[in-house]
Amino acid sequence: MARKADQAELKQLDEAITAHPGRRSGTWAGLFKWSREKVNRHLTTLNEQGRLYYEDDEGRLYPANWSESTQKSRYSDG
Repeated sequence: MARKADQAELKQLDEAITAHPGRRSGTWAGLFKWSREKVNRHLTTLNEQGRLYYEDDEGRLYPANWSESTQKSRYSDG
């Protein structure tokens, strides 16, 4: 029987990726003192729960609805 994922850890990872998109899974592993495998398992679980992310060609993680142009316009002075 599979272990149930820690919901607090899932929320922590989800909020971190949403707040700081563009970081690699290894960054989150180091920050939270988890293995990279654990981060990847949590990403899979979050995906199954409907929280979608994408990974670019350099391995950086982003929320599925994230776009650099949207973020730039949100924080611009104009």
